[in-house]
Amino acid sequence: MAVRVLTEADLRSLVALDLDVIDAIEGGFRALAAGGVVMPPILSMEIADANGEVDVKTAYVPGVESFAIKVSPGFFDNPKIGLPSTSGLMVLFSARTGRVEALLLDNGYLTDVRTAAAGAVAARALARSDARRAAIFGTGLQARMQLRALCLVRPIREAVFWGRDVAKAAAAATEMMQELGIAASAEADAEAAVRGADIIVTTTPARAPILLAEWIEPGQHVTAMGSDQHTKNELDPACLARADLYVADRLSQTRALGELRSAIAAGNVAPESDFAELGDVLSGRTGGRPGPEAITIADLTGTGVQDTVIATLARARAEATGAGQAFVT
Repeated sequence: MAVRVLTEADLRSLVALDLDVIDAIEGGFRALAAGGVVMPPILSMEIADANGEVDVKTAYVPGVESFAIKVSPGFFDNPKIGLPSTSGLMVLFSARTGRVEALLLDNGYLTDVRTAAAGAVAARALARSDARRAAIFGTGLQARMQLRALCLVRPIREAVFWGRDVAKAAAAATEMMQELGIAASAEADAEAAVRGADIIVTTTPARAPILLAEWIEPGQHVTAMGSDQHTKNELDPACLARADLYVADRLSQTRALGELRSAIAAGNVAPESDFAELGDVLSGRTGGRPGPEAITIADLTGTGVQDTVIATLARARAEATGAGQAFVT
């Protein structure tokens, strides 16, 4: 049996953040809502001494011939020594025989793409169709990718970046203004960054709220991306009480890891409260945005379904083009 090995360079040539990938990730969320998906809880290990963490995610999706197991480290002090914060790899297995089919040495690239695509899926489903101004909390790679993704699904014309390091926020704004041809700026005050935004995306490893409930205005949509560990928290727990619609990527995960966990712990949400998942909204099983003045929140902790979807997409494109190297085992 041949195992295809794909490097980061191979994968960057095969998979880009575009509408095709966004549609594929949306299909994964729809499959999750349809039932039959086997997606175990995230295996998560914190390495506090190095300000790091490692997550392992996987999912079997009925009708998909393969499944991925992803190992995703995040070491957030790495930029201080000239290294990226994230790395990792994915292994693709046959869902019929369990044999290894492909090794995707992406260094976290596919995770970055599928995470940004999920943000676009949430915005396309929940944000107002005329959303033009984005507020991005964060200054790193994912902050930039979230803005790129938003521009693919909404008519974004203006963006503001907020971060604890204003110089990094300014650098992100300058880069995105040049790349996307939109107005972009940095804001030192988080409340000011939120004011007048149509979409707010939080993309940080914060362990205490950086977005307060009283700042949120009618008509805004919030996508919270950063809280994927039980120690993380970007949104003031009262934000969920203010929302007209709260949507989880996977409710069991957001209860344990996401912003919902913090809201339950703070007493703002009852532990037994039930909420829709993003796939339910996409498939029409539950309603979406209630109206133009509604406040909506998407709590995205990252799912194994997204990893299986993007890994199988990458492998299919590699086979079609002959990319990578095949090793007989």
